[in-house]
Amino acid sequence: MPLYLDEQQTMLRDTAKDFIASEAPPSHMRGLRDAEDPTGFSRDLWKQFAEMGLTGILIPEADGGLGLGHVEAGVVLEEIGRNLSPSPFLTTAVAAVEALRESPARTRWYPGIVAGDIVAALAIDERAKHDGRIEMQAERAGNGFRLTGTKQFVTHGHVADLLLVAARSAEGTTLFAVPRESSGLTVTPLRLADASIAARLALDGVVIDADAVVGEVGQGDVPLARALAAGRIGASAELLGVAGGAMDMAVSYLKERKQFGALIGSFQSLQHRAAHLYSEMEVARAATLKAQQLLDAGEDAEAAVAVAKAMAGMATTIVVQEGVQMHGGIGMTDEYDIGFYMKRARVLAEMFGDTSFHANRLALASGY
Repeated sequence: MPLYLDEQQTMLRDTAKDFIASEAPPSHMRGLRDAEDPTGFSRDLWKQFAEMGLTGILIPEADGGLGLGHVEAGVVLEEIGRNLSPSPFLTTAVAAVEALRESPARTRWYPGIVAGDIVAALAIDERAKHDGRIEMQAERAGNGFRLTGTKQFVTHGHVADLLLVAARSAEGTTLFAVPRESSGLTVTPLRLADASIAARLALDGVVIDADAVVGEVGQGDVPLARALAAGRIGASAELLGVAGGAMDMAVSYLKERKQFGALIGSFQSLQHRAAHLYSEMEVARAATLKAQQLLDAGEDAEAAVAVAKAMAGMATTIVVQEGVQMHGGIGMTDEYDIGFYMKRARVLAEMFGDTSFHANRLALASGY
């Protein structure tokens, strides 16, 4: 599989690039932050995504979607990252869609996602960092279940119409589709470092019926693995966009800023540093595209996804930190967007497991 986009994917990239740069540039994010918008993203913009068919990018044509793949979803996510655009695209159109793919529950939720009426959130983590451990309890209650426990850092959890909740039942891990209006559910919004909003969820005996089970009881690891693979590779693509946006800003600044009567971009040490950033990004881009292609081909992509998430997190961290430093003191001010790229990179790097988490997974899988 060649590690570049084909003609149709390139056309999609150009369309997404123009649309997102026009409708949701960094100033859009600033406006939501400054207004202390309680939603954290624009529902009108989400409807525009739907009108362009982007919300159904991974949904099969038989279910009303475009029937495209992770490469195409990554193309959109990269432009979202490049523009720091607040959007539920990653959690809803990518991770949630993959979780529901083989479940009868998709007939309930897919139409709303395609129409841009539904926002979904993944309620998986229960601690300060993603570690894969699930302790929330799911006990039998009549013909359904009673959920008890807490979840942390649920992106868009405060406004999500659908919460995909992983819990531990007597049979094993089970994934549940929990409506937001469920009795016994307490949601506490939290604004993160990048001004996005996540939520803490407290489920105090939330009762749901058996139809809420995604997949099979005790077999939740299967849809959960699909959701996590999609979320991780999607986050990797968005990280590449964040790095690309920061790189563009840094290079532009090198070409404009003068010191000692010369453009700072003419200084060899800064040229070397910029070249290093480009190299790191290309390695991460290749790793991400390879993992996307493996997922689309239905092949075992677990190791490739881990490599991509680790590499994208590491490369983007280097790029945004160097970008801020190349801007000098002004890079630390709110006036310049470069600082927002660093903050967004920090949040995305943690999502679904940071570089250390995935490096450790690879080491354990190799017998270390």
